[in-house]
Amino acid sequence: MTEILTHLAGRPVIVGSGIAGLMAALTLAPQPVVLITQAALGAETSSAWAQGGIAASIGTDDSADLHLADTLAAGDGLCDPETAAGIVSEAPAVIAALEKLGVRFDRNAEGRLALGLEAAHSCPRIVHVEGDGSGAAIIRALVRAVSATPSITVLANFEVRRLSLADGAIGGVLCASGGKSFIVPTPYVLLATGGLGGLYEATTNPVINFGQGIVLAARAGAVLADMEFVQFHPTALRSKRRPLALVSEAVRGEGAMLVNERGERFMADQPAQELAPRDVVARAISAEIARGGKVYLDAREALGARFSSRFPVIDTLCREAGIDPARQLIPVAPAVHYHMGGVATDKNGRSSVPSLWVAGEAASTGLHGANRLASNSLLEAAVMGMRSARDIAGTTVSLRPTVIEPLPPQPDASPIRRIVSTHLGVLRNGGTIHGAIGALLPFVEKEGPATDPATVALLIAAFAALRTESRGAHSRTDFPLKHVHAKRQKMNFPHVLNFARAVASDPFARSA
Repeated sequence: MTEILTHLAGRPVIVGSGIAGLMAALTLAPQPVVLITQAALGAETSSAWAQGGIAASIGTDDSADLHLADTLAAGDGLCDPETAAGIVSEAPAVIAALEKLGVRFDRNAEGRLALGLEAAHSCPRIVHVEGDGSGAAIIRALVRAVSATPSITVLANFEVRRLSLADGAIGGVLCASGGKSFIVPTPYVLLATGGLGGLYEATTNPVINFGQGIVLAARAGAVLADMEFVQFHPTALRSKRRPLALVSEAVRGEGAMLVNERGERFMADQPAQELAPRDVVARAISAEIARGGKVYLDAREALGARFSSRFPVIDTLCREAGIDPARQLIPVAPAVHYHMGGVATDKNGRSSVPSLWVAGEAASTGLHGANRLASNSLLEAAVMGMRSARDIAGTTVSLRPTVIEPLPPQPDASPIRRIVSTHLGVLRNGGTIHGAIGALLPFVEKEGPATDPATVALLIAAFAALRTESRGAHSRTDFPLKHVHAKRQKMNFPHVLNFARAVASDPFARSA
């Protein structure tokens, strides 16, 4: 029996309690809003695990134009320049808004905001909190602000399983909690559900995140974009811990070097060396591992005894794994860290489905292109969370009839992780991609716990099959060159499903 939460009917519903969802809820105040989160408020979010901070052009030698140039360069030709310009220009306002909400960013001896340097940035511009504890500190402050805002109703430990549609538009959300099912009738839904790292065995993301927002929107008919671009962070701490701990790019920004088991600095002859774009570093490390080698981060000379004060979180994680980073090499390996693709949205977070907005990692705005610039993620999440909220506040839609559907089973990504990790990793080719499609399709076509995770994975595989080039985070050994006139790919799920079926019946299929 599904309970209809009539006392919440008509309120905007925000799904997710990372920085995008929390900023959206606070921006909508004092308008009543419902915030749904599958764990405790702010818990199990990638935002809370972000170490580096927020990219913002506030330094005396920096500018929004310079920040934009770095963003476009990292995006490898597939950013939307207008969208990117708009988002990076709002960075100083985001920092000010977060400080007003209680975030206390680190400052230098002169009282100015302390700025860190990360890969592919032309100057220091990473605003951070508590050294490498930025995400956790920001989320703590926002959770306090949300908890003190009476207009925000939080439904914690609620899992959204489906979006309810009425006449092709949003009519409500179908949730599960405590073994029961619920519907919140609403004509306004903002998905801020985070990424899809939980599809992979090696990830720095919460393992419960498999792309829930993407599959919810896809089943509702939304257009998707850039699904093939999965970013592998080059330096996850190699250990038995799951998910893997992240060794922030900021450590390399402080001068730490990458070496193999022979002590060779294999990035020394690359432009920007250890601070090359993430896709370049991830591929280089993967090549070392593929030949049977091991890779380490050497921070002994660059940081030494300062490591624990500059990077207290990473220091603790290293010591948990039996490593003293001040005196020992840190073992690292690539792991899934961020997804540039997702639900295609406009500059206000609107998807192609009426009354459905998407913000943060679940969305594809065009900011990141083929490869996200470090620390642009929290910036985008905050900007788009606030923009979506303002757009929702300025939209009037009548409550539609409530449609009650059967509750799908609880998702379980474990049956498909090996498929995804083996076939859709750092280095891809037509054989592995088509192998993924063939292995995933049966899960997608048969309703079960693995159906939703397999659907997201199939979207990645289909988009990867159709991009016959290497660009940014998408690297194909059978197509190592770039197309001269490459464009972003956009498709809906029925289109992808038809293509996948064609590939399964004809392994040489190249287009839909």
